[in-house]
Amino acid sequence: MNSLVLYDALLREGPQTEGINLSVNDKLMLMELLDDIGVQYIEGGWPGSNPKDTLFFKEAKRLKLKHAILTAFGMTRRLRFKAFRDPNLLNLLKVQTSVITIFGKSWDFHVQHALKITLEENLHLIFDSVKFLKQRVNKVFYDAEHFFDGFKANAQYAFQCLKAAQDAGADCLILCDTNGGSTPEEVASIVSQVRQKFTNSSLGIHCHNDGDLAIANTFSAIGNGATQVQGCFNGYGERCGNTNMTSFIATAILKYKYKFTTTINLKKLTVVSRKIDEICNMQLRDTAPYVGKSAFAHKAGVHISAVKNASKTYEHVSPELIGNTRKILMSDMAGSSAVILKALDRKIVLDKNTKATQTIIERIKNLESQGYQFEGSEASFEILVKKALKQHRNFFELIGFRVIVENRGDGNLISEATIKIKVKGILENIVAEGNGPVNVLDIALRKALIRFYPRLREVALVDFKVRVLDAKEGTASKVRVLLVSKDKTHMWGTVGVSDNIIDASWMALVDSIDYKLLKDDQTRK
Repeated sequence: MNSLVLYDALLREGPQTEGINLSVNDKLMLMELLDDIGVQYIEGGWPGSNPKDTLFFKEAKRLKLKHAILTAFGMTRRLRFKAFRDPNLLNLLKVQTSVITIFGKSWDFHVQHALKITLEENLHLIFDSVKFLKQRVNKVFYDAEHFFDGFKANAQYAFQCLKAAQDAGADCLILCDTNGGSTPEEVASIVSQVRQKFTNSSLGIHCHNDGDLAIANTFSAIGNGATQVQGCFNGYGERCGNTNMTSFIATAILKYKYKFTTTINLKKLTVVSRKIDEICNMQLRDTAPYVGKSAFAHKAGVHISAVKNASKTYEHVSPELIGNTRKILMSDMAGSSAVILKALDRKIVLDKNTKATQTIIERIKNLESQGYQFEGSEASFEILVKKALKQHRNFFELIGFRVIVENRGDGNLISEATIKIKVKGILENIVAEGNGPVNVLDIALRKALIRFYPRLREVALVDFKVRVLDAKEGTASKVRVLLVSKDKTHMWGTVGVSDNIIDASWMALVDSIDYKLLKDDQTRK
């Protein structure tokens, strides 16, 4: 079969996702990431639909792309305008992309009830729009909107819509499952019939995920002649999203051995996927196939022991192939193998038979019985292990702290912390104000340490979670605090447990600072 063409619509479809709002700068960063992974066509947006998209196309011209071709997106002309006077088509030409994608109706129901025009008039809109654009740009892709629903309702008319675009010179006919309700069997049958009728045309597939079948439908289409694959990285898009390009790329290469028209940098897949989530300000989905933090996580003791001997026993591919890593989780389901492998992940070698290792295992089990959780708190785990092995040094000593939260009656809460610590033999007594008790402790601790350890300026708190461990105790319940911190190159998690939320937060905060100093200390060595 021919090599596959990747066409990503994240820059346009992404903002249609609930919770995503991209700035022009966000879209430029996303475009560079998609180009870096090897996407051939990037749909930039709909010129003229809003000022942001218009500005984006202007700014995008300064990017030096390695693989990608920027594509403008719009709709066929409106009935009341000739093609050469249609504002939408003219706006598409204004941004001066070499490729334009336009969509048109292919479902008779939509033509008659949404556009409220005749079926014949719709065919003229498609033909005129594609022909007008094709005479002025290098390539025109035609998105046959609602094609599968249209085909099931009136196959003859759906074919006529494709023929109108083909006769006008469309370079690719993209079959869209716009409502996302088709099945792989339906897609396979319909694409096969289209392939038989349009033997000389390139076919594409664009699936929505409303039935959780977008990737399956995409592979069905490829198996029956489609070569251009449209979707969005991380599966973003309106409603339930589009074909998840992240998973599609990995499966296409690793399972089906498909080739692409561009070079795909598969080892960057995980980092690119996570950066996209970060730019879109969306929660990282730990269970995402291939690239999620839990995609290669092992918790049960039997699984961990097996993976230690042969990873393929519980892993369908090697995590290194897509730039991910294996993760050994700590729980009461895991035994000594889990601890040893987890330590090895942190480049710490433990001997199962030594007293130190047994002490570590017992210590972890004891802490977990108190409510500690070392999943996602690898920094606290590493500190615990290194303390047991006497490979940890105290960077500072806490003498004591006090936190005051005051409501002055005007609705504003003022938090103040006083902290006493000893650093390199010097006693520091620091007072700080902040937005809340945890924030003010963080400020005070950094203030006390920063002149001794200037690189603490790089550390930022990126997540703070509190979990009540025994709700029946009410406000006296024990709580678990999980912190996620980062510097210029790394991100790490720490944990603290106490029946006092300030104390639990302090434990996690100290581990976070400790880990940064420990890491920098090792780097210098």
